[in-house]
Amino acid sequence: MRRPMPGFPTLLLGAAVLPVRAAPPDPAPAVSTAPAPPGEALSEDYTLTVSGRPVPVYACRVSAVPLNQVWPGYQRPLDQTEIAGFAYWDMTGPAAVEVRCRLAPKTVAVRPISFGIVPEVDGNRIVFALDRPRPVVVEVNGTHRALHLFPSPPETSVPAPDAPGVRYFGPGVHKPGRIELQSNQTVYLAPGAVVYGSLHATGATKIRIAGRGILDVGPYERGRGGGAVRLSDCADAVVEGIVMRDPDVWCCSLFGCRDVTVSNVKLVGLWRYNADGIDVCNSERVAVRDCFVRAFDDALVIKGLKFAKGSFDDRPVRDVRFSRCVVWCDWGRAMEIGAETCAPEIAGVVFEDCDIVRTTHIAMDIQHGDRAAVHDIRFENIRVEVDDWNPPPRMQKTREERYPEQPGDGYCPTLLEIVIRKNFYSKDEARGTVKDILFKDIAVTGRREPPRSSFRGLDAEHGVDGVTIRNLRLNGQPAGSAQEARLTVGPHVRDVRFEP
Repeated sequence: MRRPMPGFPTLLLGAAVLPVRAAPPDPAPAVSTAPAPPGEALSEDYTLTVSGRPVPVYACRVSAVPLNQVWPGYQRPLDQTEIAGFAYWDMTGPAAVEVRCRLAPKTVAVRPISFGIVPEVDGNRIVFALDRPRPVVVEVNGTHRALHLFPSPPETSVPAPDAPGVRYFGPGVHKPGRIELQSNQTVYLAPGAVVYGSLHATGATKIRIAGRGILDVGPYERGRGGGAVRLSDCADAVVEGIVMRDPDVWCCSLFGCRDVTVSNVKLVGLWRYNADGIDVCNSERVAVRDCFVRAFDDALVIKGLKFAKGSFDDRPVRDVRFSRCVVWCDWGRAMEIGAETCAPEIAGVVFEDCDIVRTTHIAMDIQHGDRAAVHDIRFENIRVEVDDWNPPPRMQKTREERYPEQPGDGYCPTLLEIVIRKNFYSKDEARGTVKDILFKDIAVTGRREPPRSSFRGLDAEHGVDGVTIRNLRLNGQPAGSAQEARLTVGPHVRDVRFEP
């Protein structure tokens, strides 16, 4: 089960040390970090220094296998999970990263591979250079028990602890429980803070959640925490800089909001059932940028939802942009519109300049199950990594079922999918349409046989109309036709164009 998944570039190590490039920058730039609070669990697998400064490596639980259930009424079994590590710090320029491993590395990969980071390995020591602050994942001997690294630029606009309207959590462990923000309030998590609780707001304006600390929802049973950050009917809101760990349900979600920025947040330790990453639902003018998401369900998501009470399904999804994000999806879709599309319109949505280091089902999709008019959607400059071997996802049928040690070879996630149909989550009686979709500058690397794609509509009135695929490259080779792209064009799909 724990076989290496090399992907390019991975170092394959034998008895001798491989002479590879990794020039640590000199002189060392400024690096800012904070000690871990006493009693906080740290990684047993890794220690870390950045430009000579020790940085604590925290522990987090992640999914080990793609085995899932529709909510069965009990917590996901821990034997389907494993402990990984993560660390965070601020840096002003290039920095040298040194990782020491408990086990001797046989293979090492630093992802996203588009960053071009090739480490130097000497015994149990891994060294590489970071030219700027952006998230990377270090995989030692395969994908399991990975190390997630979250460098950030220096903070700005740090509030004073006693400033009016500020809830300030300094270094240390805090257990405030669920916090309800009001208008004109800020919650700040300082470096070295671990806050066990969740942050919610309803009908609030001019709110800010910021810092470098960790927001952990681990003590809550499913549905009791409401995720790490949940904003409903809010406007002029900012969520920035913090680490979110172990949400009980969807991690960071917006419902019926306007004018929201989510930036430089790091979502890790998502392993429970329905642990979505960032969900933008019936909201307008939203920017999500420079984030890392490792989710055990869909990662970057657009939805239109309908509830029995307090629904925002009369509000559209418009002007939403996901930029410069790194995604690892342990179950589901990496970038999705759907499956719930209860809204008058979903339009002006952009996914751009993002890396998908791993996904389980689909990299990019529109799964349209309700009434919305979905149009003017762009997936642009998306880099997708596909392992040579991918564990196939399975739905657990009994409580005693275990993921097989040898689940079989040959499975590959789907690259692109557009589908209109009633699904398990549909709430509207009517179905909608999909029109004017652009996939531009999509690059797939890592698997000898590239992934497949498919488009299909519902009927003559509910179809897919106008899809442009521009500069699709599979392992460096241009795909200028449906056949070359391994694309199946199904019924009720019109005007699919390939452009160089």
